[in-house]
Formats: sequence, structure tokens, C-alpha cells
Amino acid sequence: MRLLVTGSKGQLGNEIRRCLETMEAEIGPVPAEYAGARADFVDYDALDISDAAAVDAWFSTQGPYDVVVNCAAVTNVDGCERDEAGAYRVNAAGAENLARAAHSCGAKFVHVSTDYVFPGDDPEPRSESDPVRPISAYGRTKWAGEVLVRDACPEHFIVRTAWLYGYVGRNFAKTMLRLAREKGSISVVSDQFGNPTSANDLAYEVLKLALTEQYGTYHCTNEGTCSWFDFACAVVDGAGVPCEKEALTSAEYKRRFPASADRPAFSSLRNRCLEETIGNEMRPWQEALSAYLEKLPELGD
Repeated sequence: MRLLVTGSKGQLGNEIRRCLETMEAEIGPVPAEYAGARADFVDYDALDISDAAAVDAWFSTQGPYDVVVNCAAVTNVDGCERDEAGAYRVNAAGAENLARAAHSCGAKFVHVSTDYVFPGDDPEPRSESDPVRPISAYGRTKWAGEVLVRDACPEHFIVRTAWLYGYVGRNFAKTMLRLAREKGSISVVSDQFGNPTSANDLAYEVLKLALTEQYGTYHCTNEGTCSWFDFACAVVDGAGVPCEKEALTSAEYKRRFPASADRPAFSSLRNRCLEETIGNEMRPWQEALSAYLEKLPELGD
């Protein structure tokens, strides 16, 4: 089996590499079909997915592939607000370029998307078939990517996830630990709710899903809903870092950071399609976070 993984230096790309190299995930063994698989791991420095000619050239010289996993994205939510056109080039047009190239060589295409395609105005976990209405540039460009991927490659898996954290790269959990240690305090929004998600758990489910032909849109997050403030407290308390904790409303945060993008108030996802196909093995978010904090000193960058 041959795989291409884009965005390989990011949180999810790194965990897919780890899973394929060790044939183990924290949830359990990686499917045996991946034993001996050959994978190309590329990031922006090797392949600019927003350049259609570069994507076509890569596939013509390095392909063909059986599975293409697109982890490449512009994920800085506030940065997307400042440069929506730039975010669109990667999150939408880049995804389309890869999907088209994957289809041309007969590969399955896995595209990672986000809970931010939903407005967050309904206090119930969202299912895959619920209507979308993104309220930020990040959400709009990721939704555009979903639409383009569906049209370019019928053999697709669109996997929406949320609040991702991994061992390599920057994320909310690492930021909270750094602030708690350096400043002795954290100030976090307490009225926005979602699902903290382990990149290692997500990598495991992505690899399982890619072995099937049950194409479509999936939600894949760790189980359970909490606020950003709840998540932050669990991180610093779980790591044993004492600090003062200040809960903020979204309005208070906006007053402090007026240029920040709007976030969904309630973007919790339900893994309904996983439940109905390969099975939902995603752990409760507290269990996944505990394992992460235990291994972070060894595996973190």
C-alpha cells in the first residue's frame, strides 16, 4: 500500500506517521493491512498544495497512491480572518487540487475538516447531516474545501474534528501549560463548548476509515463536551501546574481582543457515522487527555 500524507509536520500528520511506524495507537493496534506500507510524508516546504501544477507534477513523478490524507491547512482562526483569500488558497483550492489528483490515480482521499463549519447556535451535538453555516473565515474556507472535495473525488472521506491537540506543534493544551508556568495564571472563555480531541486517536480512526469504501462525511472527536475553561483547568490540574484560573465570557474576551474571530458557542460533534460504520472507538476526552499529559514529557517537541 502507498500513502501520501500532506501537512506531515502538523499535529495529525505527525501522529499518522507515528502510528504507521509503530503499528500502534493509544487506542489499540493499527490495522494489519498497513504493515509494510510505504508512505510519503510532505509538508509545505516539499509540496505547496495551493499550486495545482506542483500537485500534478508531484503525482506524476511520485505516484500513484492508494490513499491520500490531507492534513494540510491554515488553522490560525484569527489569522484567517485577516487573510481569508490566503486561507482559501490552502483550505479550499489546495484541497481541491489534491482531491482531483487523487481521483486521477484511483486513490481514496481523506480530507480533514472542522467543527467550525457549524454556527454553534444549537446546544445539541451536531450530526454529519445537520446544516452548516460557518461564522468565521476559517469555517468558511474549510466548508468551501468540503464542497470542492466532494465534487473532485467521489472516493472521499471528509473527517470533521475539533479542538485538536498532539505531541508535536502548537496547540491549546501546550499554550495553557506554558502560560500557567510562566505567568502563574490563565484566562479562558467559559461559554464556548466543544470536544477536545487527541491527534493520536484521530489518526487511528482515519487509518481505519481509509481501509473501507464507505465514503462520505464523518465526525471524529473524543467523547464528551466541555468548555474551553473546563479543558484548560483539566490540562493544568492534570499536569500538576498550580495557577490562578479566570473564566471569561465571549463578550469579555472580545473586549480584550477586538480583532479576534467569532467562534461557535456550541460546536460539539456527535460521531454518528463512525458508530454506524467502522465503530466509534474514540475515548472520553478526559481519558485521552490524561494519557497525553503522561506521555508529553517524552514525546513532545
